[in-house]
Amino acid sequence: MGDLRELYQEVILDHNKCPRNCRRIDNPTCEASGYNPLCGDKITVFLTVSDRIIKDVSFEGSGCAISTASASMMTQALKGKTVDEALKIFGRFHDLVTGKTQGDNSAQENLGKLAVFTGVSKFPVRVKCASLAWHTLKSALDGSSETVTTE
Repeated sequence: MGDLRELYQEVILDHNKCPRNCRRIDNPTCEASGYNPLCGDKITVFLTVSDRIIKDVSFEGSGCAISTASASMMTQALKGKTVDEALKIFGRFHDLVTGKTQGDNSAQENLGKLAVFTGVSKFPVRVKCASLAWHTLKSALDGSSETVTTE
């Protein structure tokens, strides 16, 4: 368990310090904004979707290390996926961070590097930090113009 905790900290800190795809996409086909009033995390997710394939995905915003790392890793995991695949990954990730897959190693394996967020389920306040980018992504894919909130 100690090794997993160290890996978790290392990955989170790396993606927080050097977030991937942290930029605005020129002429995105969809975008949405999200806000976590509990800790002040704010994010906007940008997507370029063509033929139901996510050609590009990025984000801008400010937030805690978990929120930023989650957004960064989300963009890496979803680029090149179909919208349907992205929504399935969203569901698996949400189940992971909310503790619905505890003890299910195959669920964690299906998420690859995103499995480092498995420990977040033990901290309900942090679940909102980890899932903000994902809910914002879903809102963008759904075409919603309302700001996503974790409350």
